[in-house]
Amino acid sequence: MSSLEPKSHIAALPLYPTGASRGTGTGTTIKLSSNESAFGPSPDAERVYRDLTPSLNRYPEAGDNELRAAIAEVHDIEPEGIFGSNGADHVIYLLLSTYAGPGDEVVVSQHGFFRNTLSVRACGATPVVANELDYTTSVDAMLAAVTDRTRVVLLANPNNPTGTYVSTSDLQRLADGLPSNVLLIVDSAYAEYVRTPDYSAGMELVQRADHVAMTRTFSKAYGLAGLRLAWAYGSRRIVDAYTRARLPYPVSRPAQAVGVAALRDRAHLERVVEQNARGLVWVRERLDALGLHPFSTVTNFNTCRFGPPGSGAATRAVAFLAARNILVRPLAPAGLPDFVRITVGLEEENRALIDGVSAFLEADAS
Repeated sequence: MSSLEPKSHIAALPLYPTGASRGTGTGTTIKLSSNESAFGPSPDAERVYRDLTPSLNRYPEAGDNELRAAIAEVHDIEPEGIFGSNGADHVIYLLLSTYAGPGDEVVVSQHGFFRNTLSVRACGATPVVANELDYTTSVDAMLAAVTDRTRVVLLANPNNPTGTYVSTSDLQRLADGLPSNVLLIVDSAYAEYVRTPDYSAGMELVQRADHVAMTRTFSKAYGLAGLRLAWAYGSRRIVDAYTRARLPYPVSRPAQAVGVAALRDRAHLERVVEQNARGLVWVRERLDALGLHPFSTVTNFNTCRFGPPGSGAATRAVAFLAARNILVRPLAPAGLPDFVRITVGLEEENRALIDGVSAFLEADAS
């Protein structure tokens, strides 16, 4: 019998519950559980992907130069501050493990992205939870949680799973209030969807401060979740440290080429954002009419409470919808056991969802 054991903090980690991909009923599955784009990737990106087969025997370009140049052009930032990765979860984990470890603390928000909190624990650091106000990150609470052991403050903005956000002025106040030896990571996975004028993804902060890094993904609005592609923006000191820690060739050849094509098709991205905005409001209004009162989100999902606290209605709703092959996300792992997160789908998917929720509420009340 082997005595091989992982480190204690790894053995203690719960498994991350990914969104369900199969319902319990028959017929077509409506997957609204993982915040993927229902509208798909750019046709240009799909075309590039199909044409890549002859080059798959070669390693990708190590410096992601074409991808970084395209990102820099679209966002009007310097390419030297950009680094790519095979998914935002990976880049955040590497940043955390580069700057924090055993004995260190990382400040996170009360209902922040659960995967990020697991990543803090995976690198041996201790997550310190800052309480929220009305399910929105409190900058004052985050600043108050900082101690001399704090190495990183991690903020998802907009937040998943609540869909709420911190304003530009509050984000600036957070960065200004941190010691210069504390890294602020701004996870801006849903930035493309946000239309409110008082929101910033964090690029301006990076340009003004050496201790801020912003992460972005191609998995949401760009519709490339299956490709695993993300990028981050930080000072040259952060880029240098990250480059030393990362493994070789972190972005595959297909991901680099397809990412460039997706970035350059601005018209497709604009259509996706517009369609998402219409679907988000349509679903929110109908959930509200059913008495579920979702949060006012700025993302591609609605989050709402099912039943009184402790009633178990959210768990029953998830199972009821799954029996209709409609998949939504239970939020107990994020500390919200009475809540369900619902991704915006295509028009017919949204209609099926509302019909399913209405049927559940009627059945659950009887």
